[in-house]
Amino acid sequence: MAKEEYHDIPRTCPITGEQLYISELTAEKSGITIRGKFKVPLTAALDEENQRILDVFLRSRGVFSTMEKELGLSYPTVRARVDTMLAAMGLEPIKTEKKESVTPEEKRKILQQLEDGAITPEEAKTKLRGTA
Repeated sequence: MAKEEYHDIPRTCPITGEQLYISELTAEKSGITIRGKFKVPLTAALDEENQRILDVFLRSRGVFSTMEKELGLSYPTVRARVDTMLAAMGLEPIKTEKKESVTPEEKRKILQQLEDGAITPEEAKTKLRGTA
């Protein structure tokens, strides 16, 4: 028996545009069919280019510098492609807290306090890192 060509999973109903679900799975050799209502994996929503980005992302263990080399793209372009891929799957990047930076004026005051003996070197280090 000749192997059938597999098609990409459609993302939405061609008539209504609504989200689809998988209702049948069949084992190729045995012909056993399982019917039910199965979720479409998030990655099924990816077009060929986004699947390529995901493949490189996984193989590089998420290291953007490795992705840059593999894809021949700059860091900002790799980051934008990963963001596009996440959006295609309906995901958003995890928000990271930005470290509060110490202003030049605050740095001057901290160093002056250190010089005056008002704070210890460890306290100064903590304050300069913006973690105090």
